[in-house]
Amino acid sequence: MDDDRAEILFIGNATLLIRYGELTLLTDPNFLHQGQHAHLGYGLVSRRLTEPAVGIEDLPPDLDAVLLSHLHGDHWDRVARRGLDRSLPVLTTPHAARFLQGVQGFRRAMGLRTWESHTLVRGDSRVKVTALPARHAFGPLERLLPPVMGSLLECGPAGGPVRLRIYLSGDTLVFEGLREIGARCPDLGLAVLHLGGTTLPGGKVVTMDGRQGAALAQLLRPRLVLPVHYDDYTVFASPLEDFLTEMRTCGMADRLVDCPRGARVTVSAAAEVSTVGPVRVPVP
Repeated sequence: MDDDRAEILFIGNATLLIRYGELTLLTDPNFLHQGQHAHLGYGLVSRRLTEPAVGIEDLPPDLDAVLLSHLHGDHWDRVARRGLDRSLPVLTTPHAARFLQGVQGFRRAMGLRTWESHTLVRGDSRVKVTALPARHAFGPLERLLPPVMGSLLECGPAGGPVRLRIYLSGDTLVFEGLREIGARCPDLGLAVLHLGGTTLPGGKVVTMDGRQGAALAQLLRPRLVLPVHYDDYTVFASPLEDFLTEMRTCGMADRLVDCPRGARVTVSAAAEVSTVGPVRVPVP
């Protein structure tokens, strides 16, 4: 296998299908159709504006795990709850793992505390998943939102060295604790950043907007940056162009990965990128 490369299918919102060697991971499964509503808690809902590139029925049968950043309806929806195999490992926060095990019957849900790791192996491929710092909000609002985690994927051959590191930000704002990621993980091949400037009633912003996303890219200095989570729901207030403009302003536009919804992109540790697609978007 090409042990320094990963293939990523961008399904929509924060949902990615990541293949590394013989391992296949699904992130933040969100398969609601355009026009349907995601439940965000406390009676708050948001209407989906886009169609996922593939349906849950189109996922490969050999999924090895789901990576779930937190329990919000645009990251773990009713389609995922009904359609995913309940024997799948779900690597997530302790808060989400307790709910998935006790209420929804996903018996292999595993809660990872910050900086705790779990290693997946299939054949000659290995991915070590480490939970990273993330904060969905500050102040009193933080207690009302579900805990969230970022993830570090360290990919390499089983029994061999790490060849490629991928950072998934989760729904975080920029805060001082993210500096530790840069200190502990100085060699990031790809950063997948959750953007959108998600804005709640009253004007509270609970995900990175374009300016914050660019600031995090400058802080972590990954070789490549893939923006996601920016136009799928009505709660998003910061379009992708805001982030692209900020990245051009700070001189990091050459690190951007152009991967529209439905496209497959292959990234390497040497920052080589190839894109295929988009794939056909199914009609519901």
